[in-house]
Amino acid sequence: MVFQVAAVTAVRNLVDRDRITEANGRLQATYAAAAVGGPLLAGMVSARFGATAAVAINAGSFALSAAGLWLVRLRQPDGSGGIADAGGRGRPLVELLAGARFLWRQPVLRSLTVLLSVFIFLTYGLTDVLVYHVKQDLGGSDGTVGTVLGLAGLGTIAGALLVAPLRRRRGFGVTWIGAHSMCGLAVAGIGLAGNVPAVTALTAVYLCGVSVGGICSMSLRQEITPDHLLGRVTSAFWSTHYSLGPAGAAVLTWAAGRYGVTASPSSRERVASWSPSAGCSRRSAGPVRSRRPTSRTFSRSPPSRPAARRWATVQGLYSLRVRGSHCGWFSRM
Repeated sequence: MVFQVAAVTAVRNLVDRDRITEANGRLQATYAAAAVGGPLLAGMVSARFGATAAVAINAGSFALSAAGLWLVRLRQPDGSGGIADAGGRGRPLVELLAGARFLWRQPVLRSLTVLLSVFIFLTYGLTDVLVYHVKQDLGGSDGTVGTVLGLAGLGTIAGALLVAPLRRRRGFGVTWIGAHSMCGLAVAGIGLAGNVPAVTALTAVYLCGVSVGGICSMSLRQEITPDHLLGRVTSAFWSTHYSLGPAGAAVLTWAAGRYGVTASPSSRERVASWSPSAGCSRRSAGPVRSRRPTSRTFSRSPPSRPAARRWATVQGLYSLRVRGSHCGWFSRM
């Protein structure tokens, strides 16, 4: 998590502001591709050379990542944080509260935090329910579950490649709300689907929507947050809306056991579809509807493309090692 917060902060100082969404899309596509290919590669190496060799190769990849990070050169941050940083850093809790205060005072980020907290509460346990649905209701094996998750991960790649052109043409509000509404409809279809191919296709649609929505919100946060606060705001943002995830997973799995998989995703879909749509209807979430809900423009020096490419390589190695087990379920939001 420390690496991921730092990575989000670093992207801001690698590319121009108007290319942040494109950069995040490419990074997320790299993550998703590695999440699909990582387990396959690990299985091949383990079968051919043994588990010890696989672990040793994985350990060596950390050295490659360290070398890649050493080669990356970030831009100097803009002058927005000079005064705030002059007094040094405070205690960790104070730093986290500084990010939380900025989230609360910024209308767009405040609305996103509330809506994403509801969305993650409702969807955090989807992986467990999906595995149960494929194995128990559809009669699939462990291999079937792996195939479903692997193929569905392609939806994350598709979403990562589509998000930049969608946001350019439709703006933030339509893209973000539409993506999460599509997620809700896809989850309803998963609960009603009666065969494995349909579940796989709908899961890919769901992951595509999660990818588009997650990259949109992360890019917006990078665009409108002052450079010296971005790490603290990201920490507070993730701490807030992911804190409800475990409770949501417990409620969802309980509902699946009590009422069945078909009933629990269908009822949850109605709420999941409503929560992003609240951005259109509720005054408290009104800023999310905007086409370009940014609060200020930051001056930037010309982009450093070699540095951005090196950073993408490091991110790919990281996801190959760490994120393979997640199969791209949650893009960084």
